[in-house]
Amino acid sequence: MRNLFLLIFIGFFLSCKENFLPKPKGYLSLIYPEKSYKRLTLKRPYSFDVLKNTTVINEDNNWLKIKYPTLKASIDITYRPVNNNLKELLTEAEKLVFKHTLKATQIIPKDFINPKKKVFGSLYEITGNAASQIQFHITDSTNNFIKGSLYFYAKPNYDSIFPAVNYIKEDIFNLLETFEWEN
Repeated sequence: MRNLFLLIFIGFFLSCKENFLPKPKGYLSLIYPEKSYKRLTLKRPYSFDVLKNTTVINEDNNWLKIKYPTLKASIDITYRPVNNNLKELLTEAEKLVFKHTLKATQIIPKDFINPKKKVFGSLYEITGNAASQIQFHITDSTNNFIKGSLYFYAKPNYDSIFPAVNYIKEDIFNLLETFEWEN
């Protein structure tokens, strides 16, 4: 009986001649609309170009919400006048960024300076499962201050939203490059 079991066992492994390979990993193929921008039409102490296929929601106090309905995301923009409190506004903006330290794997700062337009600011890319993946602030250092944050309306899973973050990051870079203060 023992020999029969051994013979069947050996026969089973020797009879398989084909090499089997595991299936390759499948990758999610996301197609995003081509980029086309228009100037912000709302009267604000600032202006910039916004992606045409977004919805801009007018909020009180010169605040905005730029919604990406198909991506379930938004860029929330808050405006505050500077009244000898620039240091306080900058500290508050950075505190909001570094609140994400617990969930973030990395926070990458990038400074933005355009002296001709008097636009000075910083952008923070936050990797990991944080609530916001990109935050930025802009100021003219004397009268105006803007804070912006990217949010997704879903539980943060960085691997899943990474392509959408990169898509929207281009729009945020465009916002910074086309940003102007209204006089």
